[in-house]
Amino acid sequence: MGQILAIDYGKARCGLAATDDMQIIASALETVETKNVIEYLKKYIVANNVEDVVVGLPTDLKGNLSEVEVDILKFIENFNTEFPNIKIHRVDERFTSKMASFFISQSGKNKKQRQEKGLIDKISATIILQNFLEYRTR
Repeated sequence: MGQILAIDYGKARCGLAATDDMQIIASALETVETKNVIEYLKKYIVANNVEDVVVGLPTDLKGNLSEVEVDILKFIENFNTEFPNIKIHRVDERFTSKMASFFISQSGKNKKQRQEKGLIDKISATIILQNFLEYRTR
């Protein structure tokens, strides 16, 4: 088995999370500027055995897609060109940023640390990945 990588895609930054090689535990990885994410992934995927990628699906409470979905679809197209053998899964990412903020607030971090957007992005990616792992085992 290899890792599963999750991406919380944003216009400015992408939060990343990955599983262990047994695909049991989801862990926060990095926050990368969106303009650099493909280059980062090239290095990461070469160095690690990544089998699948999970990308958040941004919807509102009514199920309508967010504006960023247009950018995500372009990213997925570029990703598929670079990594044609890695399957991409989409997972609803509603409330992941709010959940990430809550978990961070409960962790004992100070107010400035809690408001760090990059931290929220990579924790959101971890939640997306954990949701995928749970869904897959049902």
